Amino acid sequence: MAEKTTNKRVLTEKQKAAKKRNRMVLLIVEVIVLLILLAVLYKVVTTLGKSNDGEGGRVDIGDVIVNPEVEEAIKVAEDSGEEIYLSQYRNIALFGVDSLDGSLGAGNRTDTIIVASINLETKEVKLVSVFRDTYLNIGKDTYRKANNAYFKGGAEQAMGMLNMNLDLNISDFVTVGFEGLKETIDLLGGIEIEVDSEELKHINNYQQTMAKSMGVDYKEVTKTGTQKLDGLQATAYCRIRYTAGNDYKRTARQREVIEKIVEKAQKASLSTLSDIANAVFPKVATSLELKEILSLLGSVNDYTMGDNTGFPFEEDRTTGSIGSNGSCVVPTTLAENVTTLHEFLFNETDYEPTDSVKTYSRQIYEDTVPYVVQDNPDADVVED
Repeated sequence: MAEKTTNKRVLTEKQKAAKKRNRMVLLIVEVIVLLILLAVLYKVVTTLGKSNDGEGGRVDIGDVIVNPEVEEAIKVAEDSGEEIYLSQYRNIALFGVDSLDGSLGAGNRTDTIIVASINLETKEVKLVSVFRDTYLNIGKDTYRKANNAYFKGGAEQAMGMLNMNLDLNISDFVTVGFEGLKETIDLLGGIEIEVDSEELKHINNYQQTMAKSMGVDYKEVTKTGTQKLDGLQATAYCRIRYTAGNDYKRTARQREVIEKIVEKAQKASLSTLSDIANAVFPKVATSLELKEILSLLGSVNDYTMGDNTGFPFEEDRTTGSIGSNGSCVVPTTLAENVTTLHEFLFNETDYEPTDSVKTYSRQIYEDTVPYVVQDNPDADVVED
């Protein structure tokens, strides 16, 4: 990107901050809607002194699975009055489900799985996107694509899946769906998007499917070029994955939609933001209390957005069709990926994964090695 001139420095810094915030969500549209919603909710509550109730909102969950070794390490540290690095961070799971009917619980697969890790001391936020097709232990020693965990047991099982495979201690989540995105864009008055000829072939197909599921009408996009898209059109646009570039191009579209939403939201009036909050908040499911959300956002200007990445890491993953599971992303090996993850999130060098993760790592290898070439997690073990 070209350097900006110094006489626009203030504007440039704002633009950089906005783009960095956009990048932090790894181009996932569902999550940016969540962040806008929470920011809107914070503004509405602190300005008008009221909150919103609805079918969404806070959800009670049971005990979330954490690997025994991680649980024990945290307990020992607490009993001794010491701190381990996991206690210095707050980790929250962000889920975007493929629901078109407003449902947010079990029975939906997660198109979006993100771990948001907040350094409680420095206020730096890092995000890791766990690819939805990653072959993992989704619970009860059942190995499937990661997005099956939410389908089987909702947020509780999906958080457990993340904890088990990644050696984490997540206990909070937020889930959003496509309907919230559509309404947000509509209430903002639409967004300006440039549509090319390849995209035009697919955008109306996605619209038709979503409109039927949501029970709404849709307006066909009939021309290429820059034009204002409504909520359904824009949601369809960012779901397109069958043009050149496939998922890479799709994420570029998502980035564009994110930027347009944020730009419009920043310029919107308080009444418009209030309308968005009232319309969208009931369509968000979360374990967080409103006061917790406000606490996180109350000092939002103190937070800085750190790096983001995808899991499994590029250098330690492969892809292939794994039996009846179809095309999967396979970590090679899971244990090495977890070591890299803890260094990325927590600056823990030479992290030693738990025996639980090593067990899952071996099982993933045994299940997938007939289909893809990968590293043997026991290759360096010397037998007595």
